[in-house]
Amino acid sequence: MDRKPDVVDLLRELAELTTLDEQSPQAFRVRAYERAARAVASLVGDIEAMGEKELISVEGIGKSTAKKIRTFLDTGHLDQLDRLREAYPPSVVALSQIPGIGPKAVDKLRRELGVTSIAALRDALEGQRLRGLAGFGAKKEEKLKATLERLGLGEAGTDGAPSTPRRIAIAKAMPIAQRLIAALRARDDVRDAAYAGSLRRFQETIGDLDLLVVSEADPRPIMEWLTKLSMVDAVLVHGDKKTSVSTRKGLQIDMRVVAPHQYGAALLYFTGSKAHNVKLRQRALARGQTLNEYGLACARTGATIAAETEEEIYHALGLDMIAPELREDAGEIEAAEAHRLPPPVGSVFGDLHVHTDLSGDGRSPLAEVVAAARARGYRYLAITEHAEDIPRQGVPRAQLAAQRAEIEALSDDTLTVLHGAELNIGRDGSLDYDLDFRMSLDWCLASIHSHFDLPRDAQTQRLIRAMEDPSVQMIGHLTGRTIGKRPPVDLDLDAIFDAAERTETALEVNCGLPRLDVSVAILRRARDRDVVFIMTSDAHHHRELMRMDWGRIHCRRAWLDPARIVNTWSRERFMSWRQRKRARRGLGS
Repeated sequence: MDRKPDVVDLLRELAELTTLDEQSPQAFRVRAYERAARAVASLVGDIEAMGEKELISVEGIGKSTAKKIRTFLDTGHLDQLDRLREAYPPSVVALSQIPGIGPKAVDKLRRELGVTSIAALRDALEGQRLRGLAGFGAKKEEKLKATLERLGLGEAGTDGAPSTPRRIAIAKAMPIAQRLIAALRARDDVRDAAYAGSLRRFQETIGDLDLLVVSEADPRPIMEWLTKLSMVDAVLVHGDKKTSVSTRKGLQIDMRVVAPHQYGAALLYFTGSKAHNVKLRQRALARGQTLNEYGLACARTGATIAAETEEEIYHALGLDMIAPELREDAGEIEAAEAHRLPPPVGSVFGDLHVHTDLSGDGRSPLAEVVAAARARGYRYLAITEHAEDIPRQGVPRAQLAAQRAEIEALSDDTLTVLHGAELNIGRDGSLDYDLDFRMSLDWCLASIHSHFDLPRDAQTQRLIRAMEDPSVQMIGHLTGRTIGKRPPVDLDLDAIFDAAERTETALEVNCGLPRLDVSVAILRRARDRDVVFIMTSDAHHHRELMRMDWGRIHCRRAWLDPARIVNTWSRERFMSWRQRKRARRGLGS
């Protein structure tokens, strides 16, 4: 099994816990661990075969960090990490992930109020005990209460834990699932493996991770493999058919092993949703059949009708194949019967929100980003560095202007590379640079990066003002949310849609798993509005251009008509749309 992901996890956890220990995300050691994590993730080859000297030779890995990596690879643990875990248990780490509570605030809450969990924080808020602390106050209390509600953390139960189950953001769950599936498929005793459950349905958060393994061999070694993983904190169930473990991050992993002839039925059953499965079983019964995790069978004779693949089962039920992301009992079964399921998002011809290492948080040179776009077959690409008003990340106009020549040199008949910027929307809706400079760029999107707690009217008006600016062609990550960390801003969506229609401004579908913004709910709400969307990767590294694949699933989950996604259009149609949009504002092309 490739150990690089384990090392990346180690370094990221060290960075996270060291942030709390040194009370600063900008501390030297924190940044060193973050740099090393990025370096290891980019490594090619077997990290286990690398000695300390070889690790130090990798840009981004220092001598001290290299020694820690080697110790972890040799022994499976690290004393320093064990000490940090003891000092900052998961409940305290969860506190630090709430917007408005930084590492210094966590320390103050622990020392002065004994608050060491989200449940304890809610109790302290209800008792108005935070307002007596320096740096807090009544207004801060109300903001934190509103944040907890909008994050859906639930009310405290009698045992001090949240009454709603802990859920893991898709951005955290998906890499773990992919890594485990790859490792399982590499085993000689495994024919195939897949993740199921709410993750396969592409829900934004998951309660636990369901793994399904196909094997004709003895399942016990496969189950034993799961229990011995370095991420495992506790073994909850250990059997031949099912094994459940929990990780140090609180994720429960359930793994089942099935025979090849049962795979389709088991995958269908354990993917869900519950409501979708109930409706399928009712349909089977009405047709004289039974459906369970072992297959679709004749109710009278018990003879199996279909079991090996999901497609066979759906077709035997008189239905078109229903994609996992649609299985929520939202009309998909009726649509499958009538052959009216929403089509998948097909070819995407461009990406219109991409950063290079000119942005403060970008990690790939321009040439590498453009090469990756060509490899994906794109016909147009917008390089959109952070504009100057974003601290530590923004690009001054002189540097941005100088980038144009390099971009023009990389553009040709096969790929049009647009020179653009991601403008920052200020508190009052103002934008970076001056209008003339903005209009000199080929493509501008505008996004909010601060002032997330403004009242609804003020938040809505700042976005509308940005849409009304003649340089802005798209609003990026509309609600500013980060799934599981930062709640969406409060907006009057009807007013936003009205403005998007009037100004002909597209709304971004940010395909990064941490955001998936706009949400499925907003996409569905805009179904009857004359608003167009643009799927983007918001890539900060050339490998992140693949995020567009997540966007395809997200948009189909919302039943969005692909024709309303601008970058499914040909280059000629896109460029014509872009030019007409400016011309209709009396600004030419």
